[in-house]
Amino acid sequence: MYHHSASASHPAAGSAGTGVLDPVVVDSKDAIVFQRCTWCGTAMYHRLLCPVCQGSELRTERSEGAGTVRHSTVVHRNTPAARNVSLIEMAEGFVVRGRVMGPPVGIHSGDRVRLSTAKDPVRGEPVFQLIDEPYRAWT
Repeated sequence: MYHHSASASHPAAGSAGTGVLDPVVVDSKDAIVFQRCTWCGTAMYHRLLCPVCQGSELRTERSEGAGTVRHSTVVHRNTPAARNVSLIEMAEGFVVRGRVMGPPVGIHSGDRVRLSTAKDPVRGEPVFQLIDEPYRAWT
């Protein structure tokens, strides 16, 4: 339930103090922007409310682009060639869905990745590249 208080010191959602509706000025076109809750500090990707405290006061931040593959799967449907779809946990703490460059079967959980392109021109999702190729003697 929402209670309005005239003495509240927090700005309303969508005002100059929040990052939900504010335009973001990013130095590079190859950057991922995410939101961070001003109440609890939770980082999230493309949300209107904080998934932890349901707060609507979110500030927009720029990610450094480093992350770890948490899950990867190979998709063969509706595509001319097999491609991977991965969930990447970014260093800032949020998870984003994207594609990792390389052979689809060569991407595994725990692989470290770096952002290559913030938006794939075909699918509109971030594209990552492996930072270092891990040694896989048994694959």
